Amino acid sequence: MADYKNIKGFNIQYLDSDPPNPIEGQMWFNSTTQTLKGAEAGGAPAGTWSSGASLNTARFITSGAARGYTPSASAALIIGGRTAPGAYVGNTELYNGSSWTELNDLNTVRDQLGSNGTSTSAIAAGGYNDNALASSESWNGTSWTNTPSLNQARYEPGAAGESNTSALRFGGTNGPYRTETESWNGSSWTEVNDLNTARGGRQGVGTQTAALAISGEDILNVEQWNGTSWTEIADVLTAQRAGVGAGSVSEALLTGGASPATYGGTQYYNGTSWAEVADLGTDRNYGGGGGLTASVAILAGGTPPVTNATEEWLAPTGPVTKTFTTS
Repeated sequence: MADYKNIKGFNIQYLDSDPPNPIEGQMWFNSTTQTLKGAEAGGAPAGTWSSGASLNTARFITSGAARGYTPSASAALIIGGRTAPGAYVGNTELYNGSSWTELNDLNTVRDQLGSNGTSTSAIAAGGYNDNALASSESWNGTSWTNTPSLNQARYEPGAAGESNTSALRFGGTNGPYRTETESWNGSSWTEVNDLNTARGGRQGVGTQTAALAISGEDILNVEQWNGTSWTEIADVLTAQRAGVGAGSVSEALLTGGASPATYGGTQYYNGTSWAEVADLGTDRNYGGGGGLTASVAILAGGTPPVTNATEEWLAPTGPVTKTFTTS
């Protein structure tokens, strides 16, 4: 019968402390803690949520532009939202990794908008302030400028894109759920091929030419955009409405939302299928945020109750030490 040495090529070591730089697959017995330990792969599945600095303005049904949010550049925007029923705001806040700073407001107060981009180049389009909106605004790192409107007024649209000159909006609602997809080139919105499944409250990740439309209200469906059309791919495990997405078509994260109760679960997509990973510290929906990859992301605001709390997702890049238990 094969033993661990024959399988892995070395014995289980007997150590008085954990090795400082274990390699993936290594196992050892820690004589100080009397535990059997090993090193498994890091990356997004091994990520955890931790508390960050609080927003200056507590709000919900907000949005984010966090494509620039990485471990080396903690830059994210939280845009618009609502502080209480009917109290729409245009507040824009910038996160630098340790605190949020108030910047110039949107020209049109709104919640449930779709936004994408970075802290210095973003676009916000659609939304709601007692009516579905088509209006669009571009962010240059300092202020918002009105730009040509969407062809289809809607709120809760999915959003993807790299900057204020490259964006995608899809789905949403203005009474009925929508399927329309619109592409932005920096000067106008153009209708392109529709989603296969109409949806509101969905999340978008990726770029103008390679994006995911993830879940939505009461649906598990996920679709992938290739720059021309949408194709259905693996469903999420739990429907998450009004959550936050991060990553790309090859590796994505979905967290928070409602399913239908307020939800703190996080789901990870490896390019083939979805799996449950670490939960948020506090269940919430209608927060804002995102991230360039599935290994680093941010979520701020949300409800219930209306909050200014921030949580940050970070996954280790190298092997992670785990303790073996009878479970």
